[in-house]
Amino acid sequence: MSKSTWLAASLLALAVTTAPAGAKDLKKIGISLGSMGNPFFVALAKGAEDEAKKTNPDVEVQAVGYDYDIGKQFTQIDNFIAAGVDLILLNPGDPKAIGPAIRKAQAAGIVVVAVDTAAQGADAVVQTNNTQAGEISCEYIAKKLDGKGDVIIMNGPQVSSVIERVNGCKAVLAKSPGIKVLSSDQDGKGSRDGGMNVMQGYLTRYDKIDAVFAINDPQVIGADLAARQQNRSGIVLTSVDGAPDIEAALKDSKAAMIEASASQDPYTMARHAVRVGVDILNGKKPANPVELLDSKLVTRDNVGSYVGWSAQRTN
Repeated sequence: MSKSTWLAASLLALAVTTAPAGAKDLKKIGISLGSMGNPFFVALAKGAEDEAKKTNPDVEVQAVGYDYDIGKQFTQIDNFIAAGVDLILLNPGDPKAIGPAIRKAQAAGIVVVAVDTAAQGADAVVQTNNTQAGEISCEYIAKKLDGKGDVIIMNGPQVSSVIERVNGCKAVLAKSPGIKVLSSDQDGKGSRDGGMNVMQGYLTRYDKIDAVFAINDPQVIGADLAARQQNRSGIVLTSVDGAPDIEAALKDSKAAMIEASASQDPYTMARHAVRVGVDILNGKKPANPVELLDSKLVTRDNVGSYVGWSAQRTN
């Protein structure tokens, strides 16, 4: 063997022996999300698929909705395991109850990344910085009221994201001694009807309401409808999500009380989640297993330039 041939063989052997242990290509990805009828999850699935195809143009992507049925999500994860996927992205129906299914997938050599909400035992989590989202939405209120007024925090289902949004809002409003929080414990159920029902109660109870922070867009749209039905005006309404419905409301003169929403970006969230998952597949664990994406405030002034959930994206 010539010296040059021996050197080439040695370098090849070194490359093989120093390759990351367990490194794998992304050939199949399974995605389990709340509902594929929700534009948030549609955008999330699209972001995951676009990023996965950057890694491997031939990757097989299966995105399914579990329709908020935890049993159905368990079955979907079992199906992903049987199909031999390399990576699972999931929005957990129950962050704790889903733990055994996650462990079963990991035992089969599958990386599991939770998106939007943390999941017990997941290899990583990518979600909106919900505390910061609550902060910027309520900073808008504090500035709009010049630090003085009667404010309501319309709460919601007690999942981590809602709790963090409310805590962020409370921390901001506490900096303005002239702001009085009339209520912060009523659950608007995360829905338009729930927000309307809770707001109707507030309007009956309080003659003066200067602003309302709702934990998501459906609740704030319901609150606005309730106020208009009772001919109440001059209430500053803000929320969190940046959903298509709130884009329309921020452009609608009839919904003038709705002034701002701290946006989430499900498309970008999913792309980050896939990148993190691919890194883990290749032996590179994230320095921080929980990645928080900052929210941006969408207002009547900037909604025209807002890139929303259903907007066309380019890779």
